[in-house]
Amino acid sequence: MKTVKKAIIPAAGLGTRFLPATKAMPKEMLPIVDKPTIQYIVEEAIASGIEDIIIVTGKGKRAIEDHFDHNFELEENLIQKEKFDLLEKVNHSSQVEIHYIRQKEPKGLGHAVWCARKFIGNEPFAILLGDDIVQSETPCLRQLIQQYEETQCSVVGVQQVPDEETHRYGIVEPSVQDGRRHEVKTFVEKPAQGTAPSNLAIMGRYIFTPEIFHFLDKQEVGAGGEIQLTDAIQKLNELQKVFAYDFEGKRYDVGEKLGFVKTTVDMALQNEEIKAELYEYLVKKVEEGRVVKHP
Repeated sequence: MKTVKKAIIPAAGLGTRFLPATKAMPKEMLPIVDKPTIQYIVEEAIASGIEDIIIVTGKGKRAIEDHFDHNFELEENLIQKEKFDLLEKVNHSSQVEIHYIRQKEPKGLGHAVWCARKFIGNEPFAILLGDDIVQSETPCLRQLIQQYEETQCSVVGVQQVPDEETHRYGIVEPSVQDGRRHEVKTFVEKPAQGTAPSNLAIMGRYIFTPEIFHFLDKQEVGAGGEIQLTDAIQKLNELQKVFAYDFEGKRYDVGEKLGFVKTTVDMALQNEEIKAELYEYLVKKVEEGRVVKHP
């Protein structure tokens, strides 16, 4: 049985929702408290048993490579000052091999995944999207890998969303349910408002058999004029089963401004250094809000 040891992290998007901050800084490097968003994703992959990661980048993304490279001057400085806790944080991502490939044209998520096909070869693999951070007792990706090991089939991570938000996501139409795992009739990319077959939305974590590349190779354009990963998943599901797994954990959407701010607040309230003072500040703002008109 082949095990899942490789992962793709697509990071080639322009990050237009966060302009002007992302004019010179990749959106994946925007910090949540003291850690860039992409590091949360890499750490989840490491905790799930991934040994090799390929990050699909684009123009202006060199900062991502620099972040995961060794900085010998910084590391030596931390050693001399005996700041070993910071040294461990800086070097945490060295537990995995990280590779890079550039998506030369912005043709969509399906195309970004296709760019990593030679790195994957004939092996099952994971995909982790950087807009979704998941906190859970068992890492989200590890939950999906366990489902793959049981079924030897592709698995996509899903969670329920409100009906009025289904048009923002890839949605699955489930059939037979076994606990948290669903067989799937169809996968639909961003269905029109009111037409979604369920409220189970695909949430940025996937395990695929290499056969997915048979369909991505065709470079067929879908919704939004882009090569959609969801379209290839639907075709793969017609060839071999693709399961949906309703994973356990709290998912944070860091791909839009309000979600990013909420994530930052929640993560800061878990940070031992600042959580007490931040809590007092938030309480004070709530008290002020009772007498000050809401903006």
